[in-house]
Amino acid sequence: MKNRIGIYICHCGSNISDYVDVEKVKEEISKEDGVVLAKTTIFACADSAQKEIIQDIKENKLDGMVVASCSPRLHLFTFRDVAERADLNPYNYVQANIREQGSWAHSDKPDEATEKAIRVIKAAIKKARLSEPLTPPEISSENVVLVVGAGISGMRTAIELADMDSHVYLIERDHYIGGRVSQWGEVFTTDESGDQIVSDLYDEIRKRENITLFTGTEIESKSGSVGNFDVVLKIKPRYFKPASKIKDRKKFDKKVEKAIDICPEKVPDDFDFKLTERKAIYRNHPGQFPEFPVIDDNSCTKCGKCVEVCPEIDLDQKEETTTIKVGSIVLCTGFDPYEPKEDEFGYKKMDNVLTLPEFRRLIELNDSDELKYNNRKIANIAYIYCVGSRQIDGDNKYCSRYCCTAAIHTAILAKKKYKNIKNFHFHRGIRSYGKLEALYEESLSKNGDLYFQSSDDSLPVVEREQDKAIVKINDILTFGREIEMPADIVVLVTGMVPRQNQSLVRILKVPIGRDAFFNEVHPKLKPVEIIIDGIFIGGTCHAPKNISETMNSSLSAAVKANSLVGKGRIELEPIIAKIDPVKCEWCDKCTEACPYDAILKTEYKGKSVASVTKANCKGCGMCMPVCPVNAIELIGYSDKEIESMIEALAQ
Repeated sequence: MKNRIGIYICHCGSNISDYVDVEKVKEEISKEDGVVLAKTTIFACADSAQKEIIQDIKENKLDGMVVASCSPRLHLFTFRDVAERADLNPYNYVQANIREQGSWAHSDKPDEATEKAIRVIKAAIKKARLSEPLTPPEISSENVVLVVGAGISGMRTAIELADMDSHVYLIERDHYIGGRVSQWGEVFTTDESGDQIVSDLYDEIRKRENITLFTGTEIESKSGSVGNFDVVLKIKPRYFKPASKIKDRKKFDKKVEKAIDICPEKVPDDFDFKLTERKAIYRNHPGQFPEFPVIDDNSCTKCGKCVEVCPEIDLDQKEETTTIKVGSIVLCTGFDPYEPKEDEFGYKKMDNVLTLPEFRRLIELNDSDELKYNNRKIANIAYIYCVGSRQIDGDNKYCSRYCCTAAIHTAILAKKKYKNIKNFHFHRGIRSYGKLEALYEESLSKNGDLYFQSSDDSLPVVEREQDKAIVKINDILTFGREIEMPADIVVLVTGMVPRQNQSLVRILKVPIGRDAFFNEVHPKLKPVEIIIDGIFIGGTCHAPKNISETMNSSLSAAVKANSLVGKGRIELEPIIAKIDPVKCEWCDKCTEACPYDAILKTEYKGKSVASVTKANCKGCGMCMPVCPVNAIELIGYSDKEIESMIEALAQ
């Protein structure tokens, strides 16, 4: 039992001390058995305070430590590091949360908040006295990373990992890589084109021998644990013989063109947001790679006409699987544009209502100096903002952040390309953050665009009048005056929504946030990590981002993944479940309760028992209460420790 405990009670500036009498807390705590040092500090996490704690541990020969401050989610590892620097086992440190669970929760009752803080710290002292020094176990790791998704985020992640000497498997479930950026022309604010950005990244991937690219590929299953995942990949056929077996590429390309011409099946082209059609056999668009044709299995009828003119087509190809072993996984699965509901601002009910992605693609496909849609000349364009974002009664209550700037940039491009265009913006508050404000200024001053603002509970209304759409708004900027604007075309500025990844979520057990994007551990401390060890997230699968933010997120995920597996060994958290094989009678209840597949059936002295896979266990404790024979304990949170804490709280 520890008999030399040091206690540090944090003011947290005034977050705690405004509501908790920290001096009274210190006085009461000093009387506890085993406490040899009790101090208050303004900011326990500050560098100066950390140095003082290290000095105290060494001078007073402390064998345990309690910091009473904020949530362990914020600074648990901060103070573990402090203990380690002072040669105190980091698992002999306990953090007592007296901010979120004390001062903030009971700011209206300071006396009760103070009393609660005293009891919470007493419970932490009891645990610290019974705590055992723990040593994190180590496992070997493959210096191999699987990157899922080959848009700009996945490609940037793969390149960075390859340059840090990790081998990378880069997979894309579509037959072409490039993602959403390949659909755009000029992007803000660099004036680069989307297809050029993708082309440059693809060229870099081809230069690196330690990147293996799979297209038309998805994860079918995953087993193993961090450092040693066994991942089964499902690969869809392209229905063409491999490019390496094609000797004369020019003759092959001519045969493919004939095959495309002769193919009888036409389908809407998703790349062009169904503004155009393509055949069941098709090539890549500019900005999509590899430059090799494919046959769409969903629309091909296997009539065989294409084979007659192009013998390189092989309609007998079957789906294949392959297994790879990787140390970690980075998810860069991207986003989808929000698709408005039928008749949402006239969408799909009125033929001159488009989404912003559709309108951008329309501009890219139109090479003339006059904009036309459905054979009608377009002069007045109305942009309705926040469609699919900031929904008061809908599912997407978040702001997608990039859409305001994307709409403003598109309006500027349209004005430059078609001189007779007039842009009218109907918004609920423009959010062009950072240097992107310059685009808003250009739209106002140079473009002459007009902006009308409505409130959240008074959205614009779109009505049909002959071949035009009438947009009505109660404009805040003119004190609620109702304004009607005839428009030749209405552009719905849609936000980002998570891409549909149900099978991936099920296989990898990726946590989903309230906004339905992949959920990180902590937005500031661990922004690209999820609760599952060895799996990281980058780009817009995590949250709406623009291109530069996506790149930064991808680089962060790459660094985290490499730092985990690059050394060939991984240090695990020692606070995990421990099963007593003598008591265990294998009822299977613990495996059903475990959300991380950390418990397996094994044999012990002729009987079946449960055992813990250390690398998978997160120490959540879900298995403990369901065990009917109490054979499971959590290392670092034993029954004796928990019972002593309960007693301290109940006194």
